[in-house]
Amino acid sequence: MKRKQFLLFFSALLTSFFLALGLRLINPAPAYANADVLVSAAASLKEVMTEIKPLYQKTHSDVNLTFNFGASGALLQQIEQGAPADIFISAAKRQMDSLDQKGALVPGTRKNLANNQLVLIVPQGSRAVTSFTSLKQPEIRRIAIGEPRSVPAGQYAQQVLQKLNLWNAVKPKLVYANNVRQVLAAVESGNVDAGFVYMTDAKISNKVKVVVIAENSYHSPIVYPMAVLKRSKNMGAAKAFVQYLSGSQAKSVLRKYGFIVSN
Repeated sequence: MKRKQFLLFFSALLTSFFLALGLRLINPAPAYANADVLVSAAASLKEVMTEIKPLYQKTHSDVNLTFNFGASGALLQQIEQGAPADIFISAAKRQMDSLDQKGALVPGTRKNLANNQLVLIVPQGSRAVTSFTSLKQPEIRRIAIGEPRSVPAGQYAQQVLQKLNLWNAVKPKLVYANNVRQVLAAVESGNVDAGFVYMTDAKISNKVKVVVIAENSYHSPIVYPMAVLKRSKNMGAAKAFVQYLSGSQAKSVLRKYGFIVSN
């Protein structure tokens, strides 16, 4: 009798084991459990990513997201020099194209996250600047833009000023910043008379006002491409986060901060 009971118990134990194994094969645990994912992202995405992080980790608590924000050109340089990063999100195509041409991106992971607009801002209460042309006025002495060689917003600003034949006239007045947030801070403090930032930057500040929005035809398309880097040590987790950023929840946050995203 004891032998029969033992066989029944052993049979039930085997059944439970194979059932559990079958469920695991159907719903395998993520290959990226307890993964650290480092995202190098354009400075203008700071508020968006800060809000997205806890939303993502509600359903991916086993993934630790860390962000490195800065000018896209500076981030590109860091990556090219070997700095660790799993995902790159640029504020312009140029930096992403550079990595793509060098074969540094995981094929099929490059996507456009969002678009933006370039705006001319002044300190709240200022009335001296009313248009792009008014930047030539002698009372306008300091205009902040991102360094065009490394800051996409500065590159776009240069394109706008050249398109309107204002570049040579205002170039002596330009104050160059390391990223677009430094431009915003300079205008907020009143240290400059005006500055070029993204619409999304202007929206987060109550110390500045938008004078004019640059027409899209004045500059290259302001697009934020993202991709997983081949050097990633947690490629599965990195791919999953890029996929999430293309989804409805992330798009809702992007829209909230003024980014332009597809439906």
